[in-house]
Amino acid sequence: MSTFRLPDLGEGLAEAEIIEWHVKVGDHVRVDQPMVSVETAKAVVEVPAPFSGTVSALHGAPGDIIPTGAPLIDFDSGTVVGSMPATSDEEFVETATVGGAHLLADNGRGRAVPAARVLAKSLGVDLATLQGSGRAGLITIDDILRHANVSAGAPAPNGAFVSAAARAIAAAGPGDGTLEPLRGVRRAMAQSMSAAREQIPCSTVFDDADIHAWTQRGDYMLRLMRAMICAWRAEPALNAWYDSAAQTRFLVSHIDLAIAVDTAGGLIVPVVRNIENKSPEELRAAVVRQKQAAHERSTPPEDLRDFTLMLSNFGTLAGRYGIPLVVPPAVAILGAGKVREDAVVVAGQVYAHRRMPLSLSFDHRCITGGESCRFLAAVIADLEKPD
Repeated sequence: MSTFRLPDLGEGLAEAEIIEWHVKVGDHVRVDQPMVSVETAKAVVEVPAPFSGTVSALHGAPGDIIPTGAPLIDFDSGTVVGSMPATSDEEFVETATVGGAHLLADNGRGRAVPAARVLAKSLGVDLATLQGSGRAGLITIDDILRHANVSAGAPAPNGAFVSAAARAIAAAGPGDGTLEPLRGVRRAMAQSMSAAREQIPCSTVFDDADIHAWTQRGDYMLRLMRAMICAWRAEPALNAWYDSAAQTRFLVSHIDLAIAVDTAGGLIVPVVRNIENKSPEELRAAVVRQKQAAHERSTPPEDLRDFTLMLSNFGTLAGRYGIPLVVPPAVAILGAGKVREDAVVVAGQVYAHRRMPLSLSFDHRCITGGESCRFLAAVIADLEKPD
């Protein structure tokens, strides 16, 4: 038997979600025949057969998340080109410690595949009380489900496959809701935001830019980008990457700006490269191109990584101030709120001026309050200039 493992799909992602199997056990497939559709954070990809052969096992069902390099499909014979072969005796068993307790006991009890351990924890099942039905007593997901008296999985009302753990959690809540597993872009957002919250001691400063002197309205994005370029030249510390392991800060000599784009499928953050070298027309064209690609889910993988600074123009929707989260290894993100008229005192008189609320979040491990305030002051100074 040969095992074909989920390959690196060329996007630098650690996992993919099974959307649909195009083959079943017993099918004879030909080389390059589509076997399964999987969704990454960026696109739906069809994985082709690596060679011709007969399918002997499928690893995972629609809705399951498969790590890159994990078993995906078994064939009864043949050599899978470019794969990591597995013998029939191999099991993907992790022997890490959690909370000081070793998960692989000497007597074999408590041995479980990683997904089964996660499910057991969510359902309150003690692995030490179970005898696994897998090879050499390995505890499987089915063992956990049988013990907890939960069905293996079923489609939600919207047709998506959801895990037994998720259904068990939903059963404890209100009965008139809809269970929606996070998929694709939304799942990637959950992971990156969790990493941002867990890894970065985020601090935020707020202020307003008086844009009453502008003679033309609109095109806020271009003015914000220009202001960030000016701020970078005045205070370059915020256009950087931080390596927490080495405790080093790498100041980047150009700006690759990540811009948040709200789409029906979730938040996508494409990157506009080298904004400091682009004319206003080139910047406008680049922003339009990246927004269009984001809405069409056609953004290439290379345009979603290696940003050096971040911008969220959430004020085009609603909101005055916010606490935007920095995604590592970047160290700063500027958020722009909704422009509105405020009462402003000028020379003892009250006037109505249009002002843009600003929220600057930064990684306080490597950015000082002074650096962030100087950067924000430079942003404001440029925004308050006439067109």
